[in-house]
Amino acid sequence: MARLFRSISADANPSGMGIVETCCDDFFAPLEFEGKEQNFTSGSHAVAAGSISYIGSKKVEFSVIVKPTILTGKPQTIMSLGNKEININGEGQVCWAVASTELVAPRPISLNWWYKIAAMIDAYGRMTLRVDQIRNNARDESLSVEAKTDIAPSLNGTLFLAAHEHGGSVAQFFNGRIEAPALTVDGVVVERWNLADEMTSMRVPSALGAAGQELCLVNAPIRAVRCSLWDASEMCWRHKPQHYAAIHFNEDAIFDFDWETSFSFELPKSMPSGVYVMRISSGKHEDAMPFFVCPPKGTQAAKLCVLVSTFTYTIYGNHARPDYTPSWQDRIVADGAYPHNPAAYPEYGLSTYNIFRDGSGICHASCKRPLFNLRPGYITFGAADCSGLRHFQADSHLISWLHNQNIDYDIITDDELDREGVEVIRCYDALMTGTHPEYHTTAMLDALMAYRDGGGRLIYLGGNGFYWRIVRHAEDPELLEIRRAEDGLRAWASEPGEYYNGFDGSYGGLWRRNARPPQQLVGIGFTAQGVFTGGGYKRICFDPTFDWVFNKINDDVIGDFGFSGNGAAGFELDRIDPELDNGLDITILAQSFGERFMLVPEEQLTHLTNLSGDSEAQAKRADMVYVKTPSGGEVFAVGSITFCGSLPWNDFDNNVSRLLRNVVKKFVDTNKSPKDA
Repeated sequence: MARLFRSISADANPSGMGIVETCCDDFFAPLEFEGKEQNFTSGSHAVAAGSISYIGSKKVEFSVIVKPTILTGKPQTIMSLGNKEININGEGQVCWAVASTELVAPRPISLNWWYKIAAMIDAYGRMTLRVDQIRNNARDESLSVEAKTDIAPSLNGTLFLAAHEHGGSVAQFFNGRIEAPALTVDGVVVERWNLADEMTSMRVPSALGAAGQELCLVNAPIRAVRCSLWDASEMCWRHKPQHYAAIHFNEDAIFDFDWETSFSFELPKSMPSGVYVMRISSGKHEDAMPFFVCPPKGTQAAKLCVLVSTFTYTIYGNHARPDYTPSWQDRIVADGAYPHNPAAYPEYGLSTYNIFRDGSGICHASCKRPLFNLRPGYITFGAADCSGLRHFQADSHLISWLHNQNIDYDIITDDELDREGVEVIRCYDALMTGTHPEYHTTAMLDALMAYRDGGGRLIYLGGNGFYWRIVRHAEDPELLEIRRAEDGLRAWASEPGEYYNGFDGSYGGLWRRNARPPQQLVGIGFTAQGVFTGGGYKRICFDPTFDWVFNKINDDVIGDFGFSGNGAAGFELDRIDPELDNGLDITILAQSFGERFMLVPEEQLTHLTNLSGDSEAQAKRADMVYVKTPSGGEVFAVGSITFCGSLPWNDFDNNVSRLLRNVVKKFVDTNKSPKDA
């Protein structure tokens, strides 16, 4: 059974609103459909587009360069074709298998070293395996072994890299890097691939042109990585692609489940823009899949736009937190929260805040798979003494506030902003972000800057926003890439020489390191992080010009309460930096200091000094600011991830709610209709 609901609150906390959804049977009649079990297979690999068939009169040879990264206790196939393959067994020995005969190198190879492997069978049935370690671009420590079989020197089948096919299934995935695979028949190269060719594609052409077979990359293996030739003479793969002619494969990579569609429906034109949830159930089992409905293209139903951070949701998709414990389930059951956590189901693919089994960083993300933490009622911090929410669920505090205040809004997601640019937001009086708009493409930042400088009004209601640069894949825009270059607060670090995105060759990492710090857009930028706690703001601006912000607020402290971190200023904080804001006219309205927080790495110089020029205690703060641009654009920014968690407090009757209401009233022209915009 499938039923449609509009999502108002995705916070299961019984101390607040709880899960609030309104039935949408008028837009989508409850549907019974026949479901079926659909499987999925993890493991990135490459497969030739067509069959390869040759019969040799003298010999056939496989050759490849590899760098294995982990032993799994079971075979890992490097290169296979039909009944022939090169693999590494569970003990780390290279094996050359032809039908039922297997040659095994006498000693294990070392992890994270490069090896040149050559495997041959001749007309006499003699099998030969040679394994050479590569040191300083020269072969060293050769391992060689021979055996006899009655198999003829032929090639017949489909070539796989980093896996093999058995009984119609793909298995024995390899972990590590593969370079320069080639096939030779009677001394003539019949197939060869330069894995640096067409770097930005999910296909690798044959180095022999039309005479060969192209490789199709499955589950987004990582390109633009260092190969055996890399010598640090060049850090950008575009400048010296021959030093980046390897691909990194992982057995636990999965980015597209490729499931068949069970049902679909066309959105009625009368369906309001908003957040919706499709709930499907079978017996006692249920799932709830959120999606976001924009107004029909070219139309506008409200004067306020809410930008939903779907790219950030995807980048964090299935984040398995290291602090997760099964004891969280007690609180989850008590709250009636979403029961499943990605830490308990890593086989569904983890997030870019996790690492692969071999220790390499996960730099690709996709929403073409179930994302546990993109579900109503999901709790990120199960041990927190508050709602413990991030991302979609935390953003629902803002959505529920808009409904409570009877403020009309349209939804635009990162996808539309990236594809359509400023035109999709230009006509709105104001554009409002959620709690954590962290990940952005170049096109998105360009659009937001053009909107603001065209007289638009930005309301930035989060912290650690506009922080990392990401890229969409040209062939599959649902696939995102992040390179965690140089510095920044990060779960893993890209290898030196691998800071440039493979999808388009642009420099990755922080937008600050790309000369576009968030201070240039919204006046403030990420400065400090702490545990999931928060406090209140103190007003520091008493200029009557800004009394409109604090209208009907007489409290000394604003937001010393909330469902996120128990305070409006918490967890991750942003502040002004005159060295980075390009001379914007910025007024600090209120501040909150995080005494127990830590400065982010890019703010630190030494153990005694930091880039702010102030003491560390002064730098660790959230600045609530108002920004005015010469063109008439305006920005209101709060500098805290937990701000929106205070909005629903006391049934929305609180000073944070009043303050935001004042800002929206100032930024949104109530005297004109959306059609006049």
